[in-house]
Amino acid sequence: MQNPAELIDRVKLDRLAEVAVRFGLDLAEGQDLVLTAPVAALPLVRRIAHHAYKAGAGVVTPFFGDEELTLSRFQQGQDSSFDHAAGWLYEGMAKAFANGAARLAIAGDNPLLLAHEDAAKVSRLNKATSVAYQPALEKIAGFDINWTIVSYPNPSWAKVVFPDLPEDEATQKLAEAIFAASRVDGEDAIGAWETHNAALKKRSTWLNEQRFSALHFTGPGTDLTVGLADEHEWHGGASVARNGIICNPNIPTEEVFTTPHAYRVEGTVRSTKPLSHQGTLIDGIAVRFEGGRIVEAHAAKGEAVLREVLDTDGGARRLGEVALVPHSSPISASGLLFYNTLFDENAACHIALGQCYSKCFRNGAKLSAEEIVARGGNKSFIHIDWMIGSGEIDIDGMTEDGSRVPVFRKGEWA
Repeated sequence: MQNPAELIDRVKLDRLAEVAVRFGLDLAEGQDLVLTAPVAALPLVRRIAHHAYKAGAGVVTPFFGDEELTLSRFQQGQDSSFDHAAGWLYEGMAKAFANGAARLAIAGDNPLLLAHEDAAKVSRLNKATSVAYQPALEKIAGFDINWTIVSYPNPSWAKVVFPDLPEDEATQKLAEAIFAASRVDGEDAIGAWETHNAALKKRSTWLNEQRFSALHFTGPGTDLTVGLADEHEWHGGASVARNGIICNPNIPTEEVFTTPHAYRVEGTVRSTKPLSHQGTLIDGIAVRFEGGRIVEAHAAKGEAVLREVLDTDGGARRLGEVALVPHSSPISASGLLFYNTLFDENAACHIALGQCYSKCFRNGAKLSAEEIVARGGNKSFIHIDWMIGSGEIDIDGMTEDGSRVPVFRKGEWA
């Protein structure tokens, strides 16, 4: 079999690296960069480092994960190992962010890596990692820094997306799908992103002008009213971090999003795509909210892991994000299920359990943690997106006086 890196278009891979540094991060001269990636993504890491130093980066520090090492822990590790995470590492990352470093994550792990491992151990490790990661997550979720996420076509991931193809062909097809969704398959990738951001800005501006108090989602298995946080603000595409740098947090992105009110969510909702979470698959999610909190939860697959997620902390059963994505988005139109939240969330409207984004408030950069909570923002160790949109979902915006405005009809902007 060929070296997997030789199967991937090097020109497009380099474009993705350049877009990540120049457009995803807008890395400042002298700014350090903390980078996390699967070891399989080394070719992309090298191109990112090249463009980062070309842009004047201070120090680029990569941290690598490896699927075989992860499996070794589950197969040989002591039971007590699953209640611990490398807190020192995440504390170090948080310190780097506090000192002005940017953050870039490369996604690409096998989404089903832990599907056959002990679900209780998976859940315990997820919780331990979430708690240890909190110091760094606060800097990211609070948009204290410029950050972005891109993806690399790891062969093990490719085989999940294209199970009937030989690994070589699957890797090539996943690479091309990533490049297309990330808008780097054309020569003027930067121009394509500027045009796309302008379209997302138009949508978020309209929503901010409406000042809805809630959104009402209806469709098969779904009758959900999501109250919106007081003084919430919609965002999409480029965002201004607290350090003043304009970044694109997700590549790709098709969403406009804001902060729900943690105590004003009522009704039932059903997932429309599987959720790949920390190496396990959770599918067929169906939950009921009362007073903003999930009081009933079921899943056709991975229910034990879902329940452990919901019990992570006091905020894990409440929402931290609601996002709108048309059913006709390029990722949805591709017909692919990526088993990767970065892509699948941009194929459908979605909600996120857990931590809210503090920037999704008017003057969010100036608000204290207490002020964000007072406006309805949620606090949690986790932030987990799952998809609730489809071509059968209608959404109405609800105003304070009780009137309703069509926002989506049959999965499309109304």
